[in-house]
Amino acid sequence: LCSDSHTCSAGVFNCVARGGGGPDVVYAAIKGETWFRVGETVRYEIHGRFPIAVTMKDAFLQIAGQYGDHATMNVEYGGPGIADLSINARKTLTTMSAELSAEFATFEPDEVMLEWVRARNPAPFEPVYPDQDAKYAVVRTVDLSKLEPLVAFPDTVIENSRPVADAAGTAIDQAFVGSCANGTIDDLTLVAKVLEGRQVSPKVRFIVTPGSQNIYREAARLGIITKLVEAGAVVTPATCGACGGGHMGVLGPNETCITATTRNFKGRMGDPSARIFMGSPATVAASAIRGVITDPREFLN
Repeated sequence: LCSDSHTCSAGVFNCVARGGGGPDVVYAAIKGETWFRVGETVRYEIHGRFPIAVTMKDAFLQIAGQYGDHATMNVEYGGPGIADLSINARKTLTTMSAELSAEFATFEPDEVMLEWVRARNPAPFEPVYPDQDAKYAVVRTVDLSKLEPLVAFPDTVIENSRPVADAAGTAIDQAFVGSCANGTIDDLTLVAKVLEGRQVSPKVRFIVTPGSQNIYREAARLGIITKLVEAGAVVTPATCGACGGGHMGVLGPNETCITATTRNFKGRMGDPSARIFMGSPATVAASAIRGVITDPREFLN
């Protein structure tokens, strides 16, 4: 339990984790206990592999766009397709589950996750698997191979996602990749790949914020930071920064931004008149190059 609404990110490690209000956190810290209603669970069976230029952000936008919010419910991710997903990709999905209004979001354990945890955590860890006779509110299938790049139009991700072609050509003032959802080394590597041999449009502020100082160091070691800066991006220290509208990327009146962060609420990143589209890091990077919202397959096919 933590005061940050994206604490559900830890569900990637088969953990029950969520954000809570200040009084809830203080109570839990003092008493060593807390309680939540046991709600129904929606299970997402993941199959297939991503096509080129499609990412877990697109998978989330598909879920949010098609099925809407999951208020008072839990979400569970599993299925044969998770074996090919990195921990970072999975973490994007559990982190973004906060935007579904889900109570809890968890991945079923597999060897990829178990090995990752054992390599970093010497403490005993008991994975929890779904019961064979588990009853779900509904079981839905997500076929990664059939997805395409999507964008959420301004102000909400719920039932508001469309193919990137529907927004293509929309002029932007700012592009942003970062935050707890999409500031991973996978994301920064993908952005560098899109930018390779190209330059950010002079009309665009392209801000890249690593999700942690460790990620920043790893990106520097791999030469990714240099590639981003040479292409015209601005790389900031690890912080929430522009995602929460705090600093290093606050939007001005009537500006348009495409972001690969957690939220696109009106006024979240600055002036309430600003428009915030949400897409994958690949879509954001492609848009930064063109100066308008752009399909990333143009650069990655």
